[in-house]
Amino acid sequence: MNPQFTLHETICAICGSKENSTELYKANVTPNDFTPEIFSARRLPDKIHYRIVRCNNCGLVRSDPTIHSNILTTLYAKSIQNYDLEVKNLTDTYFKYVQEAIKILGIKSIPKAGFLEIGCGSGFLLEKAIEYGFGLVLGIEPSVEAVNKSSAHIRPAIICDMLQPGMLQKENFDLICMFQVFDHIANPNALLSECVKALKPGGGLLIFNHDVRALSALVLGENSPIFDVEHTYLYNQNTIGKIAQKHGLKIKIISSATNRISLRHLTHLLPIKQSIKLYLLNKLKNTVFGNFVISLKLGNLFIIAQKP
Repeated sequence: MNPQFTLHETICAICGSKENSTELYKANVTPNDFTPEIFSARRLPDKIHYRIVRCNNCGLVRSDPTIHSNILTTLYAKSIQNYDLEVKNLTDTYFKYVQEAIKILGIKSIPKAGFLEIGCGSGFLLEKAIEYGFGLVLGIEPSVEAVNKSSAHIRPAIICDMLQPGMLQKENFDLICMFQVFDHIANPNALLSECVKALKPGGGLLIFNHDVRALSALVLGENSPIFDVEHTYLYNQNTIGKIAQKHGLKIKIISSATNRISLRHLTHLLPIKQSIKLYLLNKLKNTVFGNFVISLKLGNLFIIAQKP
């Protein structure tokens, strides 16, 4: 293996254990898989993953071993945004949970409130937050291409980078959001520590990502698209609550999530033969039927947790 792609042992992000784990699936990733295309959001599921283990102490599922986080940073910086046709549905899905967080956290004065999205892509949710009236809106996104796709008026509000220590002002935000981002993070404890510092007292964290105990993941097993080389940790409702509480956050709600999704993108996710999938996607492209939107529980969870 190329030295820059040497694999490194990971630890359980909740209890810190290394060896007390059960192997769920053997690795099938190769050195040729470490490309920006493979590490791009919402690519066609390809079943490429590291060795997958589950901690025997706390149940957290993780990839072990993985490439170094510095290499990940480079790959995500060069990754592409290829989900433009689904942005409207993503906005509708995610902002519904933003509004729920506002209500649950009791954020009263939106014009005085700060909103941060980590992994904001082209900033479509930031635009919605500005439209809603948030006084301070900021996004962090490592993909250069995604940031370049952002609207001219929103681009100054996006930091093109991974979240770094000391990047955020202390107690500056009422709501920090991550949508389909947290399970990609190589060091979730470092990230949560920075988030807690940046939250105002009473502010909250909204995380939305895959649920490794969802029915779809249990039924599909290793064929589930959540077992993916991009995912360092995979959470369920119990383990995501544990890691939030580890950082002193008070759990307000943890539940399964509903997505608004086009039939075209649902086809994109189906665990079927790639040649058949590509044929169907080509047939659905730019059709009324392909653009038809439905609401489904797709195996995601969300958590809203509050800083005391």
